[in-house]
Amino acid sequence: MSRIGKHPVEIPAGVTVVLDNRVLTGKGKNGEFEFKVHESVTTEIVDGKIVFKPCDDSKEARAMWGTCRSIVSKAVQGLSTLFVKKVNLVGVGYKASVRGENLVMQLGYSHDIVLEIPKGIKIVCESPTLIAVSGADKQRVGEIIKRIQKFRAPEPYKGKGVILGGQFVYRKEGKKK
Repeated sequence: MSRIGKHPVEIPAGVTVVLDNRVLTGKGKNGEFEFKVHESVTTEIVDGKIVFKPCDDSKEARAMWGTCRSIVSKAVQGLSTLFVKKVNLVGVGYKASVRGENLVMQLGYSHDIVLEIPKGIKIVCESPTLIAVSGADKQRVGEIIKRIQKFRAPEPYKGKGVILGGQFVYRKEGKKK
């Protein structure tokens, strides 16, 4: 079992975190977050650090101990630095552009795919085939990336599709005659 909950979460400069009746609220230059801590975990702020402890020795309490710590850690980190992930569009004629509050992609279908950019997320097309998604919430950034990837998942025979930065697509050999 992981012991990630033992490590306190450091509060960086420029970020304020307040604990009020099991609800952690934080504010920083990139936005704000609110997280309700599970009942089986106690939380306190000591010397600029957030400390988590399980209430008892049950399996649920120990599991939620590490989960709460991880979620709050990423939320606090996102308030000071943005999370950035990149997506490559691989395929003939695949391209994307940002028009107003929408991401418009051409992925080989007969129509353009229009995805509305949610609040708190910033999407920039660095080139026609490279999209950079950034935001303060790591989970929301990942959800947007997966929603983009769902339109044209990477396929193993030609290597085409929406591919995450750093992702390796295993290539398969085609049918033999």
